[in-house]
Amino acid sequence: MRRRKVCHTMSEAVFLPADPPHQGQLALYDATPASRSAESAVELVLPRGAQIRRTTVPARLLPMSEALALLTGSPAADASASVRAWSAAALAGLGLIARGRVVPDQSAEGFATWRVAPLDPADQGWLKGLVDGMPATAYALPIPDSRPLRLHDPEILVRAFWDAIADTLVRTPAAAETVTGGTTAFASTTPTALSGPADWLADSARSEQAGARLVLRIEPPPAEAEEFKAVLQLRSGVDPSLLVDVADVWSAPAAVLSALGQQAETDLLLALRRGARVWPPLDHALRDAAPVAVPIHDDALDGLFEDTAALDGVGIEVRWPAELFSGKLAVKAGATPTPGAVTGPDFSMTELLSFKWRPTLDGEELTEDEVSALAEAKRPMVRMRGRWVRIDPELVAKLRRGPTRRLTGAEALGAALTGELEVDGERVPFEVDGALATLADRLSSERPTFVQPPALQATLRDYQRRGVEWMAQLADLGFGGCLADDMGLGKTIQVIALHLHLGNGPTLVVCPSTLLGNWEREFARFAPDTPTRRYHGTARTLEDLAPDEVVLTTYGVVRQDHAALGTIEWNLAVADEAQHAKNPLSRTARTLRTLPARTRLALTGTPVENRLSELWSILDWTAPGLLGTLDRFRHDVAVPVERYRDEDATAWLGRVTRPFLLRRKKSDPGIAPELPRKTERDVIVPLTAEQATLYQAVAAETLAKIEQSEGIERRGLVLSLLTQLKQVCNHPAQFLHEPGPLPRRSGKLAALDELLDVILSEGESVLIFSQYVEMCRLIEQHLASRGVPTLFLHGGVGVRRREQMVEEFQAGAAPVFLLSLKAGGVGLTLTKATHVVHYDRWWNPAVEDQATDRAYRIGQDKPVQVHRLVTEDTLEDRISAVIAAKRELADAVVGSGEGWLSELSDSDLADLVALSNEPVKLGAQSVHNPSKVGKT
Repeated sequence: MRRRKVCHTMSEAVFLPADPPHQGQLALYDATPASRSAESAVELVLPRGAQIRRTTVPARLLPMSEALALLTGSPAADASASVRAWSAAALAGLGLIARGRVVPDQSAEGFATWRVAPLDPADQGWLKGLVDGMPATAYALPIPDSRPLRLHDPEILVRAFWDAIADTLVRTPAAAETVTGGTTAFASTTPTALSGPADWLADSARSEQAGARLVLRIEPPPAEAEEFKAVLQLRSGVDPSLLVDVADVWSAPAAVLSALGQQAETDLLLALRRGARVWPPLDHALRDAAPVAVPIHDDALDGLFEDTAALDGVGIEVRWPAELFSGKLAVKAGATPTPGAVTGPDFSMTELLSFKWRPTLDGEELTEDEVSALAEAKRPMVRMRGRWVRIDPELVAKLRRGPTRRLTGAEALGAALTGELEVDGERVPFEVDGALATLADRLSSERPTFVQPPALQATLRDYQRRGVEWMAQLADLGFGGCLADDMGLGKTIQVIALHLHLGNGPTLVVCPSTLLGNWEREFARFAPDTPTRRYHGTARTLEDLAPDEVVLTTYGVVRQDHAALGTIEWNLAVADEAQHAKNPLSRTARTLRTLPARTRLALTGTPVENRLSELWSILDWTAPGLLGTLDRFRHDVAVPVERYRDEDATAWLGRVTRPFLLRRKKSDPGIAPELPRKTERDVIVPLTAEQATLYQAVAAETLAKIEQSEGIERRGLVLSLLTQLKQVCNHPAQFLHEPGPLPRRSGKLAALDELLDVILSEGESVLIFSQYVEMCRLIEQHLASRGVPTLFLHGGVGVRRREQMVEEFQAGAAPVFLLSLKAGGVGLTLTKATHVVHYDRWWNPAVEDQATDRAYRIGQDKPVQVHRLVTEDTLEDRISAVIAAKRELADAVVGSGEGWLSELSDSDLADLVALSNEPVKLGAQSVHNPSKVGKT
C-alpha cells in the first residue's frame, strides 16, 4: 500500500476540538486566501495589516479518519510549518496509543470517551518539545467569547488532538470487553451518554497519575581506587519532592508507597529496560532480582557523562554530586625562552620561545606534580585538591604530547596583547610572565609624560604631544608603529619632535619625490639646527653623515640604493605616505625591509585603502612578525573581516594592533576643534543627448563582447567598459580624444561652469580633481577661453616647479588649481582653497578624502565645501550609493580601484551600466540612487 502524500503545500492547519473527541476536525486553510471559495469557513486569529484580529477564512474540514490519513502520509517538501507540526503530533499520538497509553473516561458533556493517559516524564518532554516548535498558525484558534481575545493553549490543543485520535481508533467491538461492566458505549461510533459517573472511572482517573520516575544518584568512591556507583531511587509522580531509595521502597510506610503508586515496581522495571538501551550498565540491574545500585566502571562513567541527556529523554533522571563539578579544569597556553636562546635584558621580537601548556583548576595554575598526575591519569575522574575533577581526554592528550611548536617573540607578544593564541585551528587563552608580561603591560599602560625638546621651534598641540609620547614609548621599547593621523593633523612635526627627543643617531625619511621639499622646509622651520640632506639626484652621497643628521630620500631611490642605505645603522627610519609600500610583494616593500633601523615608523592617513593586507604590509615593516605570516593573516583575519564582518576576528585585530597603530581623525573630539565646518554634497547632473547616445552605444557593444569572454580577457573588458563610460560621463571630447569643441556637450562641464561662476564671484579659490590628465587639460583649455587663470599639477611636473605652484596658489596667483588625483592627492597644503570639486569619482572614499584634505587641514580657517559631480542615472549614480554605504564602515574595503566591479556577473554588470533610475542589486546588496542633492 502506497503512503498518501501530504499535498496541501499552500495550506495551514489547525485542530478544532469537539465533544466527544472523535468528532474533532482538522481545518486546512489559507492564511492569505486569494479567493473566498471553500467548502466551509472557520474563525481564526490572524494578522491583518498591522493588527492581529479575529478573521473568518475559507477552510476545508477533515474528519479524524481523513486527517490521520493525510497527516501520517509522506509530507510534501514544501508543506507548511503548521501541517508539519500536526503531522508530528499525529505520529506521536499513534505512538502513545500503541504503547497502551489510553484510558476510558466521561467527557464534559457526559459522553463515553477514550483519551490518551497517563503521560510519563518522557512523554511530557515529547509534548513540551512538540508544543515549543509549533508555529502560531497551528493554534490560531480563539477561545469562544474570550474578552480580551485569547487563543487556545497549544499544549491543551495537542492533548485534545491525541484524545480525538484515541477516541477514533479504540472504538472497536473489543473495547467493550476491556471496560468494567462490558458497556458498549465505549465501542459504539455513535456518541453515547453515560448514565452518571461510574465508580470504576474513579480508578481509571487515578491510573492517569504519573508513575514513579527512576533516578540514578551517582556516588563517588571513598577511595580513588574504588568504582563509582549509581544508587537507584524512585521519585513520586504525585509529590516530586518525595525521593526514595529502591532499597527502602518495600519497607516504606503505606503513605509513601501510595504516593509512589501501586505500579512502582513495574515503573522501575520499565524504566530500567528503556534506560539499558541508552546506557548498557543498567542491564546489570535488570538481571538483579532486587536491584539497588549499579557499579560504574571507568568506561561506563565516561559514557554516562555523554548519555545523561539521552537518559533524561527516556524518563530517567541522573543526579550528580555537586562536588564532581565544583572544580573546573582548563588549559591555557604560555611560552618560555628556548634553551640556549640569545636574550638581552629585555624581550626581543626575534627571540624564539617554546610553546607550553599551562593547566589550571578554577583559574589557579597546577603544580608540576599535579600536571604529571593529570597527564598520567587513566580514568575520567581524578581526585585533586580535595575534590573530584572530570578529565577532558583532549586536554590530557595535549599534556602528553607536550610542546609541539615554537613561537617567535612577535607572535608571543601578539598573543599576550590579545590574551589568546591559535593552536591547531583553536583559539586558547594565553598567559605569560617575565619580560614578555612586563612588555605587554608597558604597551597597554599609560605612557610617560613627554617633555618637549628645547630645539623644537614650535608649540605642540595636546594630541600631537600624545602622539610623540606614543612614538617615544615604542622607540624606547625597541618597536616601531604606524601613525595614521588624518591628513593635515601634523604628522611631520610630530616626527621632527621625536627625532629631537631620541637624539642618538641619524634619521632616514623615505617619501614621494613631491614631498622632499616639504620635509626640508618643515625641518628648517621647526628644527633649524638639525642638519638635513636630500639623498636624491645624480650627486647624492652619504659621506660625512652627522650623528643627528636627517637624510631625505624617495621610494625610487630606496629601490636603487638599498645596499648603500643599508650600510648605515639608522636610529629612526620613517616611511611617509606609507601606502606606497602597501603591496607586501612589491619591490618597494621588499627593499624597504632591508634597511636596518632601531625604530621604524610609518606615516599614512589611510592605513587601509583597499584591503587589510595593506595594513599587514605596513605593520610587518614597523613590527615584523606581529601579525604572523601574510597567508595566515589573510586566511584567519582578512577574509573573515572583509567578507563576513566577523566580530571575533575584528576584535582580535583591534587588540593586537592597538599598541602599534595610532589613528586620529579631524572629527574626533578634542583633536582639531579650531577646524571650520566641512560640507559635502553630490551634484547630480544630467547627460546631454550626445553623451546619452555614446553611453548606450558603448555599453551595448562592450557588454556583447563581455558575454562571449572569460578569465583575464573578461576582466580587462569590464575595466575597459568602466573607463570608457566614465570618460563619456566626463565629456564626449575626452572619450573621442578630440580637442574640442567643449561647450554644451557635457552636463558636468556645464555644472562646473555654474559652480565656478558663484565661487569666483565671491573671490574664493577652488581645487578641481580628476583622475584623468586629459580631462584636466580640457578643463584648463575651456577655462582659458573664459579668461579664468588656472594652475595645473600632474605627474609630469618636476619637484621644484611643483613647490613653486603651491606657493603661487597660496599667494593667490590663480583662483583655480587643477590637479590629477594621483599627483595632487597627497602631500600638499592648499588651505587657500575653500572649495574642492571632484570632477569624476575614484570610487575609493579613502583616496577622495585624502585629496579633500589638501584644503581641509590644520591652518584652514574658513569653511570648506566639497562638490562631487555625479551623472544622473548612470553607473556613477549607482556606485555613488555604494561608496556612501561603505564610507560608514571604519577603514572599509571597496576593492582594488574599480577591480572589484570586474567580478560582477553579466546580468549585474548590465544592470549597473544601464541608463535607468531603477534600483540596482550588486550581488546581495541593493543599491538605490542617492538623493538628488544639488541637482543642476
